Amino acid sequence: MKDLKKVVRFIFPYKKYVFINIICNIFYALFSTLSLIAFIPMLDVLFKNNERVYTKPIYEDISNLKPYLENSLNYFLTLEIESKTNGETVILGYLCILLIALFFFKNLTNYAALYFMTIIRNGVIKDMRNEVYSKIIGLPISFYTEKRKGDVISRITNDVNEIQWSFLSVLEMLVKQPLIILFTLITMFILSVKLTLFIFLFIPVSGLIIALIGKKLRSSSDKVQKENGQFLSHVEETLSGLKIVKGFVAENIFKNKFFNTTNNIFNFSNKLMFRQSIATPLSELLGVVVITVILWYGGQMVLIDKTISSGTFIGFMALAYNILTPAKNISTAMYSIKRSGASVDRISDILETKNPLTEGPSSIQKDTFTSEIKIENISFKYKDDYVLKNFSLTIEKGTTVALVGQSGSGKSTLANLIPRFYDVNQGNILVDGVNIKKFTKTSLRSLMGIVTQDAILFNDSAYNNISLAKPDATLEEVEKASVVANAHEFINDLPQKYDTNIGDGGGSLSGGQKQRLSIARAVLKNPPIMILDEATSALDTESEKLVQDALEKIMKNRTSIIIAHRLSTIQNADKILVMKKGQIIEQGKHDELIAKKGEYYKLVTMQSLD
Repeated sequence: MKDLKKVVRFIFPYKKYVFINIICNIFYALFSTLSLIAFIPMLDVLFKNNERVYTKPIYEDISNLKPYLENSLNYFLTLEIESKTNGETVILGYLCILLIALFFFKNLTNYAALYFMTIIRNGVIKDMRNEVYSKIIGLPISFYTEKRKGDVISRITNDVNEIQWSFLSVLEMLVKQPLIILFTLITMFILSVKLTLFIFLFIPVSGLIIALIGKKLRSSSDKVQKENGQFLSHVEETLSGLKIVKGFVAENIFKNKFFNTTNNIFNFSNKLMFRQSIATPLSELLGVVVITVILWYGGQMVLIDKTISSGTFIGFMALAYNILTPAKNISTAMYSIKRSGASVDRISDILETKNPLTEGPSSIQKDTFTSEIKIENISFKYKDDYVLKNFSLTIEKGTTVALVGQSGSGKSTLANLIPRFYDVNQGNILVDGVNIKKFTKTSLRSLMGIVTQDAILFNDSAYNNISLAKPDATLEEVEKASVVANAHEFINDLPQKYDTNIGDGGGSLSGGQKQRLSIARAVLKNPPIMILDEATSALDTESEKLVQDALEKIMKNRTSIIIAHRLSTIQNADKILVMKKGQIIEQGKHDELIAKKGEYYKLVTMQSLD
């Protein structure tokens, strides 16, 4: 029931379809029951068991309803049979037409119920996927250092599909089948209270056996879904690092990890399916036992006690079987709900994750950058050890500040804190004198253009990759940005120019081309603040010159923060900060730091620079 509540909120927007579906199912259950009752007078006519009634019955009260209805039917049949030649054959024809009409309306209402349930199911899945995806995009980058990407992908694919086929697929059963049971039971009570009460002795026993088996399904399903997440993570890591896997001859290591995961999925899935598969044969066996006992007990009522007619008994048996089928479906549905419960929990785990980068209703919309970025005594750690400690820095508008130092000194961390990809543990970051936590994240990041060492490109056209910064940009604007980024020439050499699909991650381009494309995107955005995180470190000399030229163009009249590995790219910076273990150990212009012959001088010397 807890799992159902988590899914119900997705059903609520489709409440009108739910209402129509319920109405259709009510009529389906009614026509389904009536179609079975219609066999009783037909059988009585065939077996000549119907009692002749020549006086029209009179209704007295509700307690006399059953004999009144039976006598009224027999009165009608008596008149029709005796007033016509071959009257019994004519009546049989009428009953056949009635039977066809009842089955027609039964199936019509069933189709209508399924039609509207399809809209509900597909709508819920669409909304669930959209909400999960929106949540994934909204969560901070730190979330993905703790959760493997493959596991997240598994949740939005495998787990949502599991909910669709194991949970939502049974919603129809949970509405339709109980209605069939209700109408059938009412009819059975009308036909024979004694025989109906006898059946109820066996229902609790059947339910208890089914419940005992269903308890372990949830834990087994949870293990299968977790292993599916590991499986996707392993595939994603293998494809991303295929060069390293092959280069270090590590195929067997990765194969063994992969085979171990698939072996776990094999074992857990077998256990789950073994338990699930027992549902159908168990329900069938229990159903046969109940039917056999009814045959024995009800047969005595026909042959010995003569309290019901043979036609009524056969109709009663059909109604009893009409209960067993939906009861079996409900037991199967309960298995499915148990199995999908783990998937509901895994989806809810993402949807209920709180975003630590909060915004309040009073958050400020920041549209301009006018004076400075001020970093006041900040400290930050990812897990246990501080990456930045009591760090302070002022970056004035229009200046270029370069950060250099060994790997792990906190340079890239600082570049991630300014756009508020993470929040500092201590201290404050101010833009124009206001703490960045008071701005909306969207408006803060709109002031910044980011170019990283690894050019992040998407499986789309060159035009769409560049215009990501400005979706309404014209082709002329995109071309101008590409010219500034030294990308226009190579884009024009592509088969379809700006409409050419560049492949997954820009796989059809060289490293320098990918970097210039990402710079063109930053140019098109035209932000007042640029953050360049080792934008040239992975390039060859020729590509570096083209990219460096592009970077110099976009840094003009902008506030720039450069994280550099190649020190030749930052000699003209207004301020160079040398960092070590999260602190500034030297700062100044290139010439000043060279003259000091300190840490910066050592770094320059190692790179053989004048």
